[in-house]
Amino acid sequence: MKLIAIDMDGTLLNSAGRVTAENAAAIKQAQAQGIEVVIATGRTYYTASGPLREADLRIPIICLNGADVRDQDGRQLTRIPLDASLFLEVDQACQEHGVHLEVCTNEGIYSKSKEKSLQIRLDIAQSANEQADEERVRRQFADYIASGYLRWTDHFQPLLDRGIDIYKLLLFSLDQEALAHVKHTFIACEAFCITSSAHHNLEINHRDAQKGIALERWAAKRGIDMSEVVAIGDNLNDLSMLQKAGRSVAMGNAEEEVKRICHWVTKTNNEHGVAYAIREMLQNV
Repeated sequence: MKLIAIDMDGTLLNSAGRVTAENAAAIKQAQAQGIEVVIATGRTYYTASGPLREADLRIPIICLNGADVRDQDGRQLTRIPLDASLFLEVDQACQEHGVHLEVCTNEGIYSKSKEKSLQIRLDIAQSANEQADEERVRRQFADYIASGYLRWTDHFQPLLDRGIDIYKLLLFSLDQEALAHVKHTFIACEAFCITSSAHHNLEINHRDAQKGIALERWAAKRGIDMSEVVAIGDNLNDLSMLQKAGRSVAMGNAEEEVKRICHWVTKTNNEHGVAYAIREMLQNV
């Protein structure tokens, strides 16, 4: 084992959105033994780097499913934007089916409705039974706006006209049928990779912006064979890296499809499952 790739939501982070002391200590133990650790997440660099800093962890991050790759100091190493013209077709389909769309760009995340962006976050937290009260969700939302991370626009076309990079499209709805309609519309599009990190969303990236592809490239640049790579994840947007890694570990709270394809299942994200998995593997190094 020379490289460990770890997802964030539902994996490294607990239900409160934090890296536990146990998980942080296990990662540092692996690093101290010369094992490289990389985060592979659907999150933007902004939302991924915060919890890592709080846990005093310096780790490279494969962000936005591989569309934006950063070193441990936040310097961008790779960018894979979407074809802007196809994005407008997705926007139209979302409008037709009442699906909320947020656009992850090199400037932050853009949405057409502040009210809808907040409400969808409140609905998601409630439906997921997260250990987060409404006030915490509202406070985090306000922080995102104050920082410029969340931005608003009446129309997306002006963003495209000035050459903005679009890294990922986030589609949200608690209506599974609406999401299925949009997915069906674009599932055959060869330019897209469509996946999901939760029951209430779809994530659309460039076909080359996948965690598995990004992890494979990361390992190759360091002369690490994929047989020496461990990947830990919980949801469908982790499948590509779990399938490519020499050893794949599913969280105890992972989707059943993820558990079926993995070599081993660890404890849940609220039971420090990442720490448990790392320490079990270090015993055999």
